[in-house]
Amino acid sequence: MSRGATGWCCLVLWLPACVAVHGLRIHDYLYFQVLSPGDIRYIFTATPAKDFGGIFHTRYEQIHLVPAEPPEACGELSNGFFIQDQIALVERGGCSFLSKTRVVQEHGGRAVIISDNAVDNDSFYVEMIQDSTQRTADIPALFLLGRDGYMIRRSLEQHGLPWAVISIPVNVTSVPTFELLQPPWTLW
Repeated sequence: MSRGATGWCCLVLWLPACVAVHGLRIHDYLYFQVLSPGDIRYIFTATPAKDFGGIFHTRYEQIHLVPAEPPEACGELSNGFFIQDQIALVERGGCSFLSKTRVVQEHGGRAVIISDNAVDNDSFYVEMIQDSTQRTADIPALFLLGRDGYMIRRSLEQHGLPWAVISIPVNVTSVPTFELLQPPWTLW
C-alpha cells in the first residue's frame, strides 16, 4: 500500500507504467509470494528497474528464487547452473544494477531480484537506473528491501535450502488488505 501526499491510498500492482495521483508519481510495485520455506510464506513487494530490463510476460506459479554466489553477482557465479531458467536473488553493491542483471541474464536466469545491502532497510525503495554504458538487459530486474532479502536468505540458511520456491507476479488487487500476508517486519 502506498500513500499519496493527499492521504489517498491505492494498491498498485505489476503495471508497466507509473500511476499518478494528483500529478505525483507513485512507484510501480510488483508482488511475489514465497511458497517455501513456510516460515517466510509472505507476499513481498518489489519495484522494477526504471529504465532497463524486461517485464514479466508470464506468471510463474512455482519457480526457484536462487541466492547468487557470490551474493553481489558482479562476475562469474559459482552456482550459475542453478540460476538457469530460475530467478536469482542478489545483493546490492560492488557493481551497477545493470551489471548484476546482465550477469544473471548471461547465466540463463529468467529475472533478478536485487535486495538492498542495508539489512535494516525495511521501507526505502531505491530507484534502479541505467549505468550509462549503453548496455541493455532483457530480463526483469526488481529491487527488494534489504530486510526482506536478509530474511529470505536467513531462512534458507536455517533450513539448509539452496533456494526458495516463489510465485511471481502476484495480483493483489482482489485480496483484502488484511489478508495480504505481508512480512511482519515491514508492516507500516
